[in-house]
Amino acid sequence: MANSLLLKNIGTLVSGNIERPLIDADAVWIEDGLIRRVGFLKDMDEKTAQTVIDCAGTTVTPGLIDSHVHPVLMDFSPRQKQTDFLESEVHGGVTTAISAGEVHLPGRPTDPAGVKALAILAAKSFAKFRPGGMKVIGGAVILEKGLVEKDFEEMAREGVKVVGEIGLGSIKAPEDAAPMVQWARRNGMTVMMHTGGTSIPGSSTVTAEHVLKAAPDVVSHLNGGPTAVSMEEVVKLITQTSMALEMVHCGNPKVAVEAAELIVKHKALHRVIIGNDAPSGTGVVPLGVLRVMNLLAGLSPITPEQALCMATGNTARIYKLNRGLVAEGREADLVVMDAPLGS
Repeated sequence: MANSLLLKNIGTLVSGNIERPLIDADAVWIEDGLIRRVGFLKDMDEKTAQTVIDCAGTTVTPGLIDSHVHPVLMDFSPRQKQTDFLESEVHGGVTTAISAGEVHLPGRPTDPAGVKALAILAAKSFAKFRPGGMKVIGGAVILEKGLVEKDFEEMAREGVKVVGEIGLGSIKAPEDAAPMVQWARRNGMTVMMHTGGTSIPGSSTVTAEHVLKAAPDVVSHLNGGPTAVSMEEVVKLITQTSMALEMVHCGNPKVAVEAAELIVKHKALHRVIIGNDAPSGTGVVPLGVLRVMNLLAGLSPITPEQALCMATGNTARIYKLNRGLVAEGREADLVVMDAPLGS
């Protein structure tokens, strides 16, 4: 018999779908970790559910997805000597984190064999290791000179799903990056590209023109990581591409707000995703995804429910994940949340 769970008496149900952020429903039926039914309690047989959670009028949303973390292995970052930072994010409603590259590994290999080995090791390790229950998409390969198409085929077979921020490795020029982007995409990988000023020693400044020529899937930290491109370049990336536009906590908040206004104006809400970009020199902020949502909903025309969809369904779609939406057949990575006391 299926392991069943019923969430009932939901006050507000956020779908994760930016086109229809709110669902008129008060119950969600889950079986074996998948959402099987979304609707009203009166139409469900509560007595047959093995577990029932009374949400008592609170809000239920998809689990938040941090689109930009820099783990190494386990739940540890040598750069900040930070432990359990991923588990701490779970307390902020984050149920999935996506690696933008295990770049902080001391002595990180930069030859093709080492690059592949690190990406495959991290991908396989995080496929089994769930800090605090969080799902981690690890093993984002950092592009280095010498990689060939067969390397991407091998990595994809072994579970590597993401190309980390282009610009963190020796592949910096668009003409060198573009073929690798195509190899990665042919093998089902999602490709990120660093955007803005340098972040760590050895990284490079990446302009809007670099991004346009390389044509990745994700404009990493449109608002800077931590230094943003100019607003003129932000306009180009919003109006001249269809790429995902990432907003991060460890960036420039003023640029985030101004970019959000432009994104609303140009009807590009479906392209925005939200991440932390940590651990980094900026530090580690476990509630960083919530803080970016707060910033966008508080100081731009973006509504709270739209911000929630940016941090859930939008990211899941870009990274081909079967979660991030409250819909039948999706993984039941859900958060029950309420307004803070005193708000």
